[in-house]
Amino acid sequence: MTVVQPMLSLWDDDETEPAPPRRPAHETRVLADSTDRIAWLRARSQGITATDVARLSSPKAVQAVVLDKLYGNGFGGNAYTDHGRAREPEIARWVLNEHGIAPSSKLFHAADQRRHLATPDGVAVRDDGRVELCEIKTTKKAWTSIPRTYLRQVFWQQYVLGAERTLVVWEQHLDFVPVDEVPLSRWVDRDDDEIHRLVVLADHVLDTLARQAPVDPFALGRRAYEPPPYDPLR
Repeated sequence: MTVVQPMLSLWDDDETEPAPPRRPAHETRVLADSTDRIAWLRARSQGITATDVARLSSPKAVQAVVLDKLYGNGFGGNAYTDHGRAREPEIARWVLNEHGIAPSSKLFHAADQRRHLATPDGVAVRDDGRVELCEIKTTKKAWTSIPRTYLRQVFWQQYVLGAERTLVVWEQHLDFVPVDEVPLSRWVDRDDDEIHRLVVLADHVLDTLARQAPVDPFALGRRAYEPPPYDPLR
């Protein structure tokens, strides 16, 4: 009996093209980009941002944030904010060169709450998948430590993007002239206890807004804010 041997392929059929790199989770949660300022401001107005959370030092601060969300605070900027906006791109270039964190202008929402928002100044995804952020500040004062207001911003951004740590970078100026040749910086690790406290306060803001502003100005007849589900353990 003759045994017929199967023909062998000249090519290895087991070879397959490598799967495309997995997209980082936070990149699927972009709502707007500050390069389109109108769309960015509108998206920010529909939730709680890191700027809002920076003021949530205690439950007493909730109503003040609510009033600003409803009516605005009338602040349109000043010489210090103008200086900060002018210097930020220069500082961001230093951050990219020294720490490999690229500047970002995107507005992200949290994985489980679309109204929890943040626009970090820089975002990096490391080779092992860890997300690291950057927050840039300019100041006329010398810092011995990072102010608590800015730390609240940092922790909120970490929560929204799922980041492990943030490089806080600050540049001191005297009459709007930088004091040092290079900015100062410090890494801030994620603090889940502080994040939990801020999430509770932010949800309190949203709940209060749902009661005080029942109409969405951009979609008449629809609620502006839906109260988060009550969780007695949160």
